[in-house]
Amino acid sequence: MAITSGIALADDAKPFAGQTVSVLLPSPQDANMVADFEKATGIKLDLQTASWDDVSVKISTALLAGTAPADVTEFDWSWTGQFAAADWYTPLNDTVDAATLDDIKGSTIFNVNGKVLAIPYTNDFRVMLVNKKQFADAGVTVMPKTLDELVAAAKAVKAKGIVKYPIGLPLSATEGASTSWYLLTKAFGGDLFDKDMKPLFTAPDSAGYKAMAFEMMLLKDGLVDPASTGLKDSEINETLFAKGLTSIMISGEPGRLGAYNDPAQSVVAGQVQAIPVATESGKTRSFGLLEGLGIPRNAQNPEAAKEFIKWMTSKDYQIHNYGNGVLPTRTSALAELQQQGKLVSGEALVEQAPTVEALFPSGAPAWYPQFSLAVNTSINSAAKGEISVDQAVQRIAEAAAEAVKQ
Repeated sequence: MAITSGIALADDAKPFAGQTVSVLLPSPQDANMVADFEKATGIKLDLQTASWDDVSVKISTALLAGTAPADVTEFDWSWTGQFAAADWYTPLNDTVDAATLDDIKGSTIFNVNGKVLAIPYTNDFRVMLVNKKQFADAGVTVMPKTLDELVAAAKAVKAKGIVKYPIGLPLSATEGASTSWYLLTKAFGGDLFDKDMKPLFTAPDSAGYKAMAFEMMLLKDGLVDPASTGLKDSEINETLFAKGLTSIMISGEPGRLGAYNDPAQSVVAGQVQAIPVATESGKTRSFGLLEGLGIPRNAQNPEAAKEFIKWMTSKDYQIHNYGNGVLPTRTSALAELQQQGKLVSGEALVEQAPTVEALFPSGAPAWYPQFSLAVNTSINSAAKGEISVDQAVQRIAEAAAEAVKQ
C-alpha cells in the first residue's frame, strides 16, 4: 500500500524486518520518520539528531577512532576527498540503480574514481533570487539570463532609488564569499581546476579571474554594499534581502524561498522568486553543495542501512519531505511538485536542477578547507582595496599548490 512518505512493502517483501538501523543526521528531521520507516520496511530506526556542527564533530571523532558513528550518517559534499582518501565509507554503487543516479544528478558530487560514496538526500544547489516587485517598480519586466542583463537590472533598481545597493554578495572572509566566486566562475563559462587539479583562474582571460573582477566592479559601481566585506552570506540573506534592502542574491539558496515568502518571517513575502543563474553566455549553469547519506565501512547493519538510504531518497519520500522544508534531489520529484503547484519558483528550480554540476569532478579534495580559506581571505583583501585581483588569484593558486603538498 502506498503512503505519502514512501512505499509500504508486503510483509514477505521485508527481508530485514526486525533488524535495527542507527542513523545520525542533522536536526530537525521529519517527526514521523521512525514510524514511517518501520511501517514501510519492518526495520526499526534508531534516529539520532543534533545540530549540523555537532553531527560533523561526532562523525569525524568516531571515524578517526576507527568506529562507526552510526549505520547511516550525514555525508557533506565537502567531506568527499578526505573520506575517500581514508577509505572510511562503503561504495553504494550496488545500492541504487542507474536510473536513480540519473534522476539524482547531484550524485556525481560524491563519486570518486567510479565509487559512489553517498546518495544526496537534500538539495542545495545555487540559483539567483530576485525581488520581482522591485524589478517591476524599476521597469524590469524580463528576468535576466545574462550577466550584462543582470547588471542592467540592478542599475535600473538603483537609479529609481528603490534600494541603494541592489546586489547581495558576501565579500567577507567566510565560506559564503568562496561559494559565490565559485558560482560566478561557472557563470563566466569556466571551472576552478583542470583534470590534473591545476588552477584555471590565474590568467586575465580565465573565467575565475573574470568572476573576481566582476565582483570588484559591482562593489566599485555601488551595486554591492561596502559593508559586505564584513557580512556572512546568512547575514546578507536575513538582514538585507529578507528586509527588502537588496534586490538580487547572486548565490541564492532555494531552501530559503519558503521563508522569504512567508508573511510571518519576511517583509518581502510574495515578492521573491528564483531565476536560473545568469551567465556570460545566457546558458545557465550551477553547482551543488549537497548533503548525502553514507554507510561507514564498519557499520553493524550495512544491509538494513542500504534499505534506509533507498527509502529516504525515494521519489515518494522526497515529495513527502518537501513539506518539512527539504528540497528534493530527484529531478522527477521536483517536476511532480511543480505539476502539483506546490514548488515555490518551481519552473526555475526544475530548469536549474539538471544543470547542477560537481564543483570538483573527482570529489572535493582533502585540502579543500585550506583552499576555501585562501579564496575568501583573498577576496576580502581585494574588496578592501588591500590587493589587486591579479594578486588575489595568485595568492589562491599558491595556497592551493601548498595545500596539495601537505
